[in-house]
Amino acid sequence: MNRNRSAFLFFLFFSSALAEATAQNNGRSVAEKLGFPRDAKLLIVHADDVGVTHSVNAATIRALDTGFVNSASIMVPCPWFPEIADYAKVHPGLDFGLHLTLTSERVYYRWGPVASRDKVPSLVDENGYFHHDWTAATKINPKEVELELRAQIDRAYAMGVRPTHLDSHQYRLFENGKDLFEVLLRLAHDYKLPVFVARDWFAGHPYLESTLRPADIVLDHTVTISPDVPPEKWADFYTTALKTLQPGVTEFVIHVAFADEEMKAATRERDTWGAAWRQRDFDFFTSPGFRQLLQEQNIKLVTWRELARALEQ
Repeated sequence: MNRNRSAFLFFLFFSSALAEATAQNNGRSVAEKLGFPRDAKLLIVHADDVGVTHSVNAATIRALDTGFVNSASIMVPCPWFPEIADYAKVHPGLDFGLHLTLTSERVYYRWGPVASRDKVPSLVDENGYFHHDWTAATKINPKEVELELRAQIDRAYAMGVRPTHLDSHQYRLFENGKDLFEVLLRLAHDYKLPVFVARDWFAGHPYLESTLRPADIVLDHTVTISPDVPPEKWADFYTTALKTLQPGVTEFVIHVAFADEEMKAATRERDTWGAAWRQRDFDFFTSPGFRQLLQEQNIKLVTWRELARALEQ
């Protein structure tokens, strides 16, 4: 009788202690789970669109080599995916995610689905490429979206990529309704990968917050440069963003490439996210000035791999 009572009391004590520890852990910020103070300024410098061209691949690899661009995401349907997949395979420690792709926005440089075109008819135009853009008349089938994105993820794994996270080319899976966001989250949960989502987006798209699970990673802020910033103000924009960086985890979404003949030809119809744009991003984020700003502002770099590991604890 006494032994049973002692065991019961121990069980109560253990359960109470476990519940308290769990509550304390759940109340810790992402920064604290990473080993930083609650008010730490943490930054992911993330290069988009890897695999689009050789120029983007080469510039991304060079930028990652500096250690100050510390994350990137790969577009599986694009022509230069095999090159970056091979690189990712032999550099498994790098922070490569998958930039899930459903549009082909350039005029003369196109790509289409990984899945058979006849299985994803709502995603392609009359020539079999992804649509340039989605308009009110474009009826996208969420089931076809899921089929295509699973094909992209499976191809990445088959070619040796071990992604650290998922995100969405042109934010299509975030900005086009709850159905598509649910597809993205279902894939993330099935493949046990975090998704790039930021609290900044909740006000404009309330279904994001309501659809997320408590265990999903949510970044605090995101920063990306816009077309209305003139070239001569490029460095000023990023400098201001770094000097006013808020506590929490922020992702800078950047686009790097070399402004060579290949990149100029691929993006020749417009300057936005074109060759010169990407060269400016590369130049800033590989510069000594950027490194100095990180030090002066006491900003710490983190990766998606580190976030996932910290939140698994």
